[in-house]
Amino acid sequence: MSETATATPPVTGTDTSNPKDHKRQQTDAEGEDEPNNTPSQAAKKQRTDTPANTEEEAEPQQQQQQQQETARDKDKQNNDAAASPRSAEIEIEADAAEDKGSRHSMEDAWVVLPDATLEDFPANLRCAHFAIYDGHGGRLAAEYAQKHLHRNVILAGLPRELLDVKVAKKAILDGFRKTDESILQESASGGWQDGATAVCVWVLGQKVFIANIGDAKAVLARSPAADGLQTHTDEVSPLKAIVLTREHKAIYPHERARVLKAGGTIGANGRLQGRLEVSRAFGDRQFKKVGVSSIPDIHSFDLTDREHFIILGCDGLWGVFGPSDAVEFVQKLLKEGLTATALSRRLVREAVRERRCKDNCTAIVIVFRQK
Repeated sequence: MSETATATPPVTGTDTSNPKDHKRQQTDAEGEDEPNNTPSQAAKKQRTDTPANTEEEAEPQQQQQQQQETARDKDKQNNDAAASPRSAEIEIEADAAEDKGSRHSMEDAWVVLPDATLEDFPANLRCAHFAIYDGHGGRLAAEYAQKHLHRNVILAGLPRELLDVKVAKKAILDGFRKTDESILQESASGGWQDGATAVCVWVLGQKVFIANIGDAKAVLARSPAADGLQTHTDEVSPLKAIVLTREHKAIYPHERARVLKAGGTIGANGRLQGRLEVSRAFGDRQFKKVGVSSIPDIHSFDLTDREHFIILGCDGLWGVFGPSDAVEFVQKLLKEGLTATALSRRLVREAVRERRCKDNCTAIVIVFRQK
């Protein structure tokens, strides 16, 4: 059985399970954000027209209403500021680990970029990017996405100065589409039919965006509202595990309907055309006309002192770890003072050596630390 491999950020994963032989490759793409849940803005107020006999009677009522609205807006701004600390006060530490398990080869690829700013795309907005690409049928699609998705999202217009939620979402969608189109062209000319699922994270300023296709998952560890900065103390409450992604498999109703509408079939084994387990992926050229899509689900949230870490994992990891189980495992090690490198390595080692994961196993642990 292979040893768990890790890398020091910013690097991208390569095909090996031995840390000493693990070749590192710098990605040439920059991280992005994609907010789903935009910060709440002051609600638009509707002015009610009350009958008034004279202008003198209406004017005091309007002035009083305006004063009340102003007071409410100020209170809301203060509450928002208290709930969402500035991103500069939160540091990001992350690393990846991988093991090929019982498989003959490693088909996963990954990206760890705590600082994902590109030289040819200068920016004032803090940007970090992390991703796992789980290949099937080979690793060519995973490697292509590893090298090109991030840059494609930036070229599609990812905000780099001022965060715009709608613009960021569109950039991620367009980046996924462009990457898949290029993979299909490459696979057609090269005569290969590999596919890859993906789970990606972008941190822009204090906003975190998650995009996924397939069955790779992202799980957030969040503390109760009252715990705040007590994350690393012995008295800390158990962190809540929040699954940030949605699996895309043909057996699920929302995917089944889409696949059948596209002309695909679902076999008795629950697989698309009786062969492919996932219904969304990069590549898979032979399945694109029967329902396989590369359109990601995108979610977002504000980064506060309640968010402690995110675990990204391929399906091999989540086959032996439940979300709450993984969060509890990492939280205990985090309380012992372990680094993100050690956390990811221990997580994968536990999955493969102790819990007998037979599949390729890759994990990224992203830790948020208060300055």
